[in-house]
Formats: sequence, C-alpha cells, structure tokens
Amino acid sequence: MTHLTDYETAAAALRARLPLPSYPVALILGSGLGELGDRLANPVKIPYEDIPGFASSGAPGHKGTLVAGELAGRPVLCMQGRLHRYEGHSFAQITFPVRVLRLLGVRALIVTNAAGGINTGYAVGDVMVIADHINLMGGNPLAGLHEPSFGERFFDMGTAYTPALRALAHACAARLGQTLREGVYIAVTGPSYETPAEIRAFRALGADAVGMSTVPEVIAARHCGMDILGLSLITNLAAGVTEAVLSGEEVIAIGRAKAKEMEALVTEIVAEIVMEEIT
Repeated sequence: MTHLTDYETAAAALRARLPLPSYPVALILGSGLGELGDRLANPVKIPYEDIPGFASSGAPGHKGTLVAGELAGRPVLCMQGRLHRYEGHSFAQITFPVRVLRLLGVRALIVTNAAGGINTGYAVGDVMVIADHINLMGGNPLAGLHEPSFGERFFDMGTAYTPALRALAHACAARLGQTLREGVYIAVTGPSYETPAEIRAFRALGADAVGMSTVPEVIAARHCGMDILGLSLITNLAAGVTEAVLSGEEVIAIGRAKAKEMEALVTEIVAEIVMEEIT
C-alpha cells in the first residue's frame, strides 16, 4: 500500500538530482515514441530503477528512463516509457510516477500512446487527439486508500482531456501542415490484441481507437488537478478492420516512422502552452 511519504521520498530523491526544483510540463511517451526524450536540451537521465518507488518498464519500445531537460526552451520532464497492467504491475505502480510528477510541480501532462484504429475512417499513421476515454481495464487506480492531499475522493471527469489543450494541438498541427483526428480511446488490459467481435463491440460503444495504457495515468493526473493532452498514434488498424495479422513489431516500426512528425507536433505544443490559460 502506497502512502504520501512514499511519493514524497521519490520526489525528494529526484530533486537532489534534477537541475530545477519544479517543472510545469511533463510528457509520458508510449510505444515507439520515446526518442523525443533524447532530443531534450541539457538532459539529465535517471533510470526508473534508481528512483524510489518506481517500477521498471519491460515493454518493447519503452526505455524506462526519466529525462529532465528543455524542449522548445521550456523545462520539461519526460518519461521514456510507461508501466502496463499486462506486465503484472498494479494500478498503484502504474500511477505512482504521475503523483511524483505532481509533487515536482507538473501542471500540464502530455501523454502519448500507440493505438489500434477502430474507426473505419482512420488510416495507419494518423494521430488522434483523445477527446474522451472508456475504461475497460477492470479497475480504477484510485480505488482503495484515499490520499486527500492530491485531490477529492469523488471528482469530475467530464473534461479529463483539457479542451484548451486539445484546441492548441489542432492549431499547432495546422501550422505544421498536419491534420489531426479527434476521438474516443478505449483502454483494455492486453497483452493479446482484441478479437474482431470485441472491436465491433467497442465501435458500437463509440470508441475510435484502442490501446493498453494511458487511462490509469489520466485518471490519477486528473485527480491531482493536472491539465491533460492525450495523443494516440494509429500504428495499426484493429482486428477485423482489415485482414492483416497484428504484431508488436509493426507498432514499433510505425512509431519510429512517424517519430519526427510527432516530435515536431509535441515540441510546437510545448512551446505554445500558456499555463495561466489552461488552469
């Protein structure tokens, strides 16, 4: 069971190694998208295993490193890789870093992931701004012991993905000549990909893309009062949309192919974030 002192211990250990005591913006980078962390100026890299309370990430394409540095001239923290339920991690372990980020001053969180396209109008390589999500992961990271110092027990999720940040993402993409989708992300546990019948059911529920992450972190971040932007890279079309056989290698390959475009978009967004306007 995790207590407030555990988060504070981790935050204190990080402050002792980080150049700044506080960072307003953080990024959580998903499958195949972690290279952006290597583009930060003046980086300080700390493996997860060196941070008290952090679990190690073993998923393909996830380096498991926290990087502090500058992006677009702004101080940011960057998680190169996340934790997943299919690795055997608990919801508490998955969301532990989010609360530590909040103690380090993070107010705006950008989460990225690789996702399968459910919407038949989507194509591989599309980027979707997450407007909302459906949680089918079998639990909520805030169930159990309540930690009131982070937020209220019962809190609103009506605008979990901050409208102002979603609008900013579209504006930044337009300046870069990119077009973004916007839709609903449905989260499942994995690690097996979904069956065609499941995808048909998810489409009937209103989902546009499916993945195995993000939702626990978003719930914890929203509980902490963070503003959130979610970006899904459509790395494959979900089962039944085409006859293609799905593979993890394909997810990583598409992530790498679209890395520069995603990096340019996230960099532009970070450069344009005005904290006073989104809180």
